[in-house]
Amino acid sequence: MRLFFTLMLWTTFGFGYAQSITGKVLSQEQEAIPYATVTLNQLQDSSLVKAVITNEQGFFEIKDAFSGTYILNISNIGFVGYSKTILVNDTSLDLGVIILEAATENLDEVTVVAEKPMVQVLADKTVFNVEKTINVTGTSAFELLRKAPGVVIDNNGGLIVEGKAGVQIFIDNRPSVLQGQDLTNYLESLQSTDIEAIEIITQPSSKYDAAGNAGIINIKLKKDKSLGINGSVTSGITIGDFARYNSSINFNSRGKRGNLYGTYSNRYGKSSNFLNLLRTQSGTQFNARTNSIYDQNSNNVKLGYDFYANQKSTIGAIFNGNFNNGFGNNNSRTPIRPVANTANDSVLVSNNRTTNTTYNINANLNYKYADTLGHTLNMDFDYGRYSSDRTALQPNVYFNGDETQVIRENATSQNTPTDIAIITYKADYEQDLFKGKLGLGFKFSYVNTANTFDFFNQINGEFVLNTMQSNQFDYTEKINAAYINYNYKWEKWNLQMGLRAENTVSDGNLVSNQQNGDSRVERSYTNFFPSGGLTFQLNQKNQLALIYSKRIQRPNYQSLNPFEYVIDELSFSKGNPFLQPQYTDNIKFSHTYNYRLTTSLSYSYVSDFFAQVTVAEGESRNFLTTRNVADQEIVNLGISYPKQVKEWWNIYFSLNAYVSNYKANSPEFLPVKQETLSIYAQNTFNLPRKYTLEVSGWYSSPSVWGGTYRTSALGSLNLAFQKRYFKEKLTARLAFNDILYTVPWRGTTQFGDLFIEGSGGSDSRQVAFSLTYDFGRDEIKKARNRKTGLEDEKDRIGN
Repeated sequence: MRLFFTLMLWTTFGFGYAQSITGKVLSQEQEAIPYATVTLNQLQDSSLVKAVITNEQGFFEIKDAFSGTYILNISNIGFVGYSKTILVNDTSLDLGVIILEAATENLDEVTVVAEKPMVQVLADKTVFNVEKTINVTGTSAFELLRKAPGVVIDNNGGLIVEGKAGVQIFIDNRPSVLQGQDLTNYLESLQSTDIEAIEIITQPSSKYDAAGNAGIINIKLKKDKSLGINGSVTSGITIGDFARYNSSINFNSRGKRGNLYGTYSNRYGKSSNFLNLLRTQSGTQFNARTNSIYDQNSNNVKLGYDFYANQKSTIGAIFNGNFNNGFGNNNSRTPIRPVANTANDSVLVSNNRTTNTTYNINANLNYKYADTLGHTLNMDFDYGRYSSDRTALQPNVYFNGDETQVIRENATSQNTPTDIAIITYKADYEQDLFKGKLGLGFKFSYVNTANTFDFFNQINGEFVLNTMQSNQFDYTEKINAAYINYNYKWEKWNLQMGLRAENTVSDGNLVSNQQNGDSRVERSYTNFFPSGGLTFQLNQKNQLALIYSKRIQRPNYQSLNPFEYVIDELSFSKGNPFLQPQYTDNIKFSHTYNYRLTTSLSYSYVSDFFAQVTVAEGESRNFLTTRNVADQEIVNLGISYPKQVKEWWNIYFSLNAYVSNYKANSPEFLPVKQETLSIYAQNTFNLPRKYTLEVSGWYSSPSVWGGTYRTSALGSLNLAFQKRYFKEKLTARLAFNDILYTVPWRGTTQFGDLFIEGSGGSDSRQVAFSLTYDFGRDEIKKARNRKTGLEDEKDRIGN
């Protein structure tokens, strides 16, 4: 039967070998057109031979086409249809770049029914389409990351992907300028209604900066809208322990020669947190219990313009700004007693008050050239500035054991302004070469950060500057990088290989009245980062891939500052100027079935792993610092599967099971080995009368965070409803998050003779409601979606 079928095909198409037909579909502005329909029809009677769609990059491939003459048709909503007669012989046919013209007809009555799936598992990344899930209602970008497939957030707000820490956060293909608490504050101010998708890129190619042990998480903001003027307005409320409010508006105005787009969003209201640390040190227990209320007012603005100079050249500019005011009340009570006693010797009460004003602005100029012969040139100049002004009042009051008498009081305050400037320039060039694609590029970046720490003691009711406890830390860093990348495809194979070189020159200078032998640290080093991937299409439903990459994680700027920052009477933190970067080798093998079920097995080796550790000083004090403590091995098994069970029922399931083994290279660090299971699942039900119900949840079994904390299991169960009104222009969403209140964490850590049993969490059990109104025309043609040059050095600012 198979032989008969083969003979019939040969008779129909003419004798010859089965070949592939490839091409790339772009708009007149040289932007990729995804999801365009490409059909191959017989010349004689126009009967259909094969139909495919273009991918996110506009690329398509028609496989197993026999020799003969055909008609190739390409169509997409908002564009004039394309038709061409082609001749297929005994060699593969590459049609190169195909340009679709924008349609000028009135398309007001056209209804687009095709939708992107909630999760797309692609060869180089996993895409979490936020627009397709409703249980994100009322959540911020930070909370949304907990729902992203394969992503875990640890007790310090750090991100773990496939068992590895050290993730680079990108916003619209650009690394965020923030890190630590500043990054968390920004992500909490960014609302889910502003987000189109989250891309998880675990094995970036050499075109990307080498920073990020666990790869890249790219948060794509909404801006791809239609011709003319359109946009949306959203307003919402989230209720936990307190009510928090958010609103946003985004618009797009697109004409024949240009495109103006922008977004504004805000968040204001209070949130609560708790942190409990039972510390055992030198035979004494310090049982610190801290409850915090944080009142935050954040505003985000984005404005961009693209000018289409001609069919080959586009000039663009983007401005981003984040402005944040925060006020914190941290009430801490620490009973102190010997381990053998049941009665307290003393109690430390410290009710701290903090204020924090920050702004983060970034400007980008971009030029892009692309012709029909496969040549592209993309150039970016970026300038970024980050400024933070923090003040903290720390009254420390010691009581006797039964808190009937004050033993001692000591009030201090700190003023810690930080100013960081970043300048980058980069250029990327691509062209066709030897039936493949060659990519070349370079990048220069310069970072200067000035950190001031002014410490005040209260004397006779007045705060007086303590010059011995104050300092100025200045840090400059220059990174020069260049890369080469080549992608070649033949028959069922696809090969990608690249090499990136980065030279880093840094200088950290501490100015203080303290005698400090490590006040000046200068470094210069060069690293090479190879990457490569090989994919093989077994058949129409099975694809194999083998990918390798080498990555680097540089310390953030504040973690290099050796000065002592007082937290309270018993605790302080200080940086480590001799902290070395950590390097990761990643190799991953994956199998994809039917473009949906993906199974992967990966191995990673992290050398000079650095972690934040708590170190004992004397009998009662301790300090936080960052040290290179171990080498880490991670073996990860990943499975992801989106499926439409019924027309009214869709599911998505993601699993990561990994073993993490820390091999100590510090005598105080205890070797750790841990098996962890991380699961994310979501069910979406389309109910009668256009109601939608979503039930989702995530779970993480006991794990190790940061190489030091052994944590118990945690997870979350979420429920959401959605209803559309007024011809689907108005969307109402109601969500219930962390219904069982299982997000709070518990864990233990030990470093040397110091042992801590801790727990913490926030008001994660919430009810959220939002309304979104879409105005303007339906989506027809996309705005230009591009990346800029402000790279990984922006993502290392500490708090």
